[in-house]
Amino acid sequence: MAGYKADEEYDYLFKLVLIGDSGVGKSNLLSRFTKNEFNLESKSTIGVEFATRSLNVDGKVIKAQIWDTAGQERYRAITSAYYRGAVGALLVYDVTRRATFENILRWLRELRDHTDPNIVVMLIGNKSDLRHLVAVSTEDGKELAERESLYFMETSALESTNVENAFTQVLNQIHHIVSRKAVEAGNEMTSSIPSQGKTINIKENSSVWKKLGCCSS
Repeated sequence: MAGYKADEEYDYLFKLVLIGDSGVGKSNLLSRFTKNEFNLESKSTIGVEFATRSLNVDGKVIKAQIWDTAGQERYRAITSAYYRGAVGALLVYDVTRRATFENILRWLRELRDHTDPNIVVMLIGNKSDLRHLVAVSTEDGKELAERESLYFMETSALESTNVENAFTQVLNQIHHIVSRKAVEAGNEMTSSIPSQGKTINIKENSSVWKKLGCCSS
């Protein structure tokens, strides 16, 4: 459990999940963000792992608890426990493997079946450093993200490109939603997880979507 301290103080604890096919780089995205490490020889994740990192957002300390799971079918039995309480998700494909992109809709359907409709979801095209092997264009990623009302970014865990951006943008958006809900509820917010209620449609925030630099490389 990287970065965990028993006495660590934080204002909010947000659970994020990493999902996508096996081998797309989920574990290296996690280790790059939480420990600034990358392992070229990383093995497939067995079951579930998670790591934490705290950062400051608008003067509040946000502790992100990020869960990483195997993409293989044989581990699908852990699904409901894995998604429980998640307020953000990074949906990852490998830009050099078209099949991992084509499976995104299946992962998205599973995510939506098991989480609150307010969950903040970012589509991630990972391994952008392998430009000569690209099988999924930036335009394809953007188009899917727009169609499904997702945020979008291309990353490279190897080169540390946009990894920090991707996680912090998701955490910022969650914090904005939580803050807005707290105001709407007359500051009676007692939980760090958005309560059931008004569905927040990302489409209504299209200007925010543009600000995220969806096509930044």
